[in-house]
Amino acid sequence: MVLNFQKQNLINELRKLKPKRVLVQLPEGIKQNAFEIKELIEKMKIEVVFSGETCWGACALAIDEAKKSKCDTIIHFGHSEFFKQTKINVIYVEVIDQLNLEPILQKSLPTLKKYKTVGFSYSIQHKQDLKDILKFYKTENKEVLLSRKLGSINYEGQILGCQYEGLKAIEKKVDAFVILGNRFHALGALVALNKPVILLDVYNDKVETFPGLKDKVLKQRAISIQKFKDAKKVGIITEIKPGQKFGSEKLIIDKIKQSGKNFITISMDEISNEKIRNFYDVDAFVELACPRIAIDDFAKYDKPVLTFKEAMVGLGVSSWEDLLKQGLL
Repeated sequence: MVLNFQKQNLINELRKLKPKRVLVQLPEGIKQNAFEIKELIEKMKIEVVFSGETCWGACALAIDEAKKSKCDTIIHFGHSEFFKQTKINVIYVEVIDQLNLEPILQKSLPTLKKYKTVGFSYSIQHKQDLKDILKFYKTENKEVLLSRKLGSINYEGQILGCQYEGLKAIEKKVDAFVILGNRFHALGALVALNKPVILLDVYNDKVETFPGLKDKVLKQRAISIQKFKDAKKVGIITEIKPGQKFGSEKLIIDKIKQSGKNFITISMDEISNEKIRNFYDVDAFVELACPRIAIDDFAKYDKPVLTFKEAMVGLGVSSWEDLLKQGLL
């Protein structure tokens, strides 16, 4: 793995903004490169602070952390722009992973043999390879449609772990979806869509399909919804991160009041079982942060944790059939 931090682009942005002290956010996989990045920035006579908090994505922009650290700018590595306007200067650095993707593309062909038209999405570090990927599949007589640029997506074909409207927009036109990324992206596509999903995991040299996994996840979600229906006391969890807001807090409160359930509203910086288990008399929780928190971490929680859409089913506002048709995400 050879990472390109697009250093000249970063230098140009820093010259433009002239910050005095910056907070650097790094995804977990590149925190090991902190000293390399520190050296680059300090050469420009700029003070550097590194965020030690988990950087799940561009939605987790550390605005409050930057202010408390007396930084005037955030440098956010590894993700594309998510917020168009913020109360602090933000430089997004799209890290490029310079890899030879042909072996994984070749390996995908037997799995794709029965599909004529495929939808394609990639995680941001592979954006520079898109032209070559499309050329490869064209020579193999595959018709490839890129997922659409919708929501917070910046590029046609880009995938985010929480937003799948761009894939849904082409779902009726394709036989299956190919995701160049990791299991996190593929699982999201699997539960959001109703077509087969094939993961190209270049880091583990795997082409994966997921037989039975979606049914397992749906069973887990159905169990959580049923427990929520039976709950008398509900906790509504909101996250203070600016990009972690899914669903209407006002609407869920209104519907819970109408249902006769008692509730409390809980604010958290990051949701964990250790935190919510202290609310021991709460029967079930609805989280209005990233929906992946409830879906991916099902086994970690002592109590049921639902997404906004699932809570709407549990409250009778929508049906289980509606949820399956729309997809969990």
